[in-house]
Amino acid sequence: MMSKSYTNLLDLASGNFPVMGQTREKKRLPRVMTVPGVISELDDDQANSASSDVQSSFIQDRIIIVANQLPVKAKRRPDNKGWSFSWDDDSLLLQLKDGLPEEMEVLYVGSLKVDVDPNEQDDVSQLLLDRFKCVPAFLPHDILMKFYHGFCKQHLWPLFHYMLPFSANHGGRFDRSLWEAYVAANKIFSQRVIEVINPEDDYVWIHDYHLMVLPTFLRRRFNRLRMGFFLHSPFPSSEIYRTLPVREEILKALLNSDLIGFHTFDYARHFLSCCSRMLGLEYQSKRGYIGLEYYGRTIGIKIMPVGIHMAQIESVLRLADKEWRVGELKQQFEGKTVLLGVDDMDVFKGVNLKLLAMEQMLKLHPKWKGRAVLIQITNPARGRGKDLEEIEAEIQASCKRIKETFGQPGYEPIVFIDRPVSLNERVAYYTIAECVVVTAVRDGMNLTPYEYIVCRQGVSESESSSEQSGPKKSMLVVSEFIGCSPSLSGAIRVNPWNIEATAEAMNEAISMADAEKQLRHEKHYRYVSSHDVAFWSRSFFQDMERTCKDHFRRRCWGIGFSFGFRVVALDPNFRKLSIDHIVSVYLRSKNRAILLDYDGTVMPQTSHNKTPSAEVISIINTLSGDIKNAVFVVSGRGRESLGKWFSPCKKLGIAAEHGYFMRWSANDEWEVCGQNNEFGWKEIAEPVMKLYTEATDGSYIESKESALVWHHRDADLGFGYSQAKEMLDHLESVLANEPVGVKSGQFIVEVKPQGVSKGVVAEKILTTMAESGRQADFVLCIGDDRSDEDMFEIISSAISSGVLSSNTSVFACTVGQKPSKAKYYLDDPAEVVIMLEALAEASDPEPFNDIGSEGSR
Repeated sequence: MMSKSYTNLLDLASGNFPVMGQTREKKRLPRVMTVPGVISELDDDQANSASSDVQSSFIQDRIIIVANQLPVKAKRRPDNKGWSFSWDDDSLLLQLKDGLPEEMEVLYVGSLKVDVDPNEQDDVSQLLLDRFKCVPAFLPHDILMKFYHGFCKQHLWPLFHYMLPFSANHGGRFDRSLWEAYVAANKIFSQRVIEVINPEDDYVWIHDYHLMVLPTFLRRRFNRLRMGFFLHSPFPSSEIYRTLPVREEILKALLNSDLIGFHTFDYARHFLSCCSRMLGLEYQSKRGYIGLEYYGRTIGIKIMPVGIHMAQIESVLRLADKEWRVGELKQQFEGKTVLLGVDDMDVFKGVNLKLLAMEQMLKLHPKWKGRAVLIQITNPARGRGKDLEEIEAEIQASCKRIKETFGQPGYEPIVFIDRPVSLNERVAYYTIAECVVVTAVRDGMNLTPYEYIVCRQGVSESESSSEQSGPKKSMLVVSEFIGCSPSLSGAIRVNPWNIEATAEAMNEAISMADAEKQLRHEKHYRYVSSHDVAFWSRSFFQDMERTCKDHFRRRCWGIGFSFGFRVVALDPNFRKLSIDHIVSVYLRSKNRAILLDYDGTVMPQTSHNKTPSAEVISIINTLSGDIKNAVFVVSGRGRESLGKWFSPCKKLGIAAEHGYFMRWSANDEWEVCGQNNEFGWKEIAEPVMKLYTEATDGSYIESKESALVWHHRDADLGFGYSQAKEMLDHLESVLANEPVGVKSGQFIVEVKPQGVSKGVVAEKILTTMAESGRQADFVLCIGDDRSDEDMFEIISSAISSGVLSSNTSVFACTVGQKPSKAKYYLDDPAEVVIMLEALAEASDPEPFNDIGSEGSR
């Protein structure tokens, strides 16, 4: 059945800590409905099932966009009575609507940039909902400070930009109370979403690092919710990310999304590497799409850099006041070559590195003295802290030094604009600049180069008489560490830490021939104009639709506590094996085949002592002693260890090394079931494996009688997988003419004779029983890994092939809730033993008759 439990993740994530920010009980917002319907209120302590409360008369898709801040501007009315609101046209959240289907309703959930008195919050909420379809999340002041200025800006933002907290004064130590506030804030956002969501019809699109644990809160309420997440900041390498004390909690929370988006492949690759190293998950690429298999769900990974809003920029280009401002700037900088920088005041924007590069260029190329001007527009800082104060002081000192060294009457080499600059004015600066320089040491995307390219293109001459006729040209010097860099192949890419190289790049950019500038500009403009914000949002939404298309076809279970919560999605026919049911069928049957894997099935994988317990021996001995039963242990282990361990079970059949060796009872000789008894291939394969073993610390070779297995479970995760893939190709190449198969498994690469598999064993046992006049009417097959899937596949097709009759009761059972060809599952080896014990109690041991002996065949 589906999980109906709801756990306070905040408490579970952090322990029993006091509630932060007690607020009065507020009136709940009504659910926003697109069609008439009846809905029930959701109580915070009562979970909702995976199905919707709303029974719609027809389906209308709607998307709920969740971000830290709503795309609205708020200001107090002049009489100080109430608030006035307007759309924030610069907000990406508002602009992305252009790429969504026209008929799709868009609802926003987020916080406001202003403090609203608790007594006004209900009225403000209703106003925003009615006029803007916005649902505000009001955070108590103490939670807001610890959430945004604390965990977001002191921990996540620096870490995601590769700044480690080496000391208390540099980056700040991890503070669990800030993490608790982050979780608390995400829970408040989830409550606002839950109040308005129609889970069967709605999509949810969550934005950025402020809300990375929100997917868990929502997934816990609605198992089948269609949900995407896009990270607008960089995602750091695993070596950086793994230093975060709550690293796994955040990863698992993100994996409760259906689609996770990143600006660049580098960011996605780092995320996938973290999932591999910390959670043991491997991604697959199929037909151009990247997916992570996670408990039966495929989480899509989307790589798509965001674009700019073309219509907004072009509308500004047509404005008369922009043309007036351009004329004014051209007059001010007449005869000068203008380089332009537009950045936020932030420690990662590399503003001072840009100033130092300008200083170096003027030293190395004196011809630009008096001619080249760097206009640096710096937007006010969003955060705060000692690091920021130090950067501001460095910038001021550099500006002063450069002006004193290279300035002269009528010439200032640096024009530093330290104030908010409107889009209209910014467009004017873009229009006159010969080159834009971006030297951020780390930045998620940075759309400044895109805006510059469009402004240099201008609008058609028929629309604006003042636009310059003739070819359009532009030049870019961009840091290789920003998200837009890969898409700007005509830009001069630099390492901003290399001051001399950046200075030379700036000189090259402004010295380049106009024809070359024109070619580069045309290439960039074609990309920027076609990959705008509408293209980005349309592409993301289409991938979200594709990823979620099977949501309502699959059965889902919510399992786990706190941020270990996840949804297991399985085929509708996949269900837990009922012990009562299988015992009743077992009692009615007369000829039974029972096939048991060993490791991970009757013996836990985590157990260091692999010898079966006395309880397991007793159960299997009882089962194999029943004349109606043919019981086999089918394992990849060698015949010597299996024969020794199960020596008390005289009537037990054993298939060792995946069935290469097989015997029907302890009294029978071992049969060789492989098609080839020559092992000359080992002399070819073993040296190759030794080569990789020497190069891969933590790996080793297991030599079996019929096979060679290379294990890399104890090696570095990423390097082990890389070496395994390389070895697989290497062995397939050198063994191409040998009668063997090379396969990779969970932390192994195995070479074994062709025609050997557990599926062949299952087929042989069932066929032998049928030929001896004892066609099985009850088949139980239990296993836990990939090799056991061969058995499940053979058993599932045995009825259609005639090996089993149509009346045969088949129980193919995997261990653990995971995608499988089996129709049943049990949770763990302990449940397997309990089930086998129930069958043993229902057994009737009688004198032994070996169906595998020559006389009975």
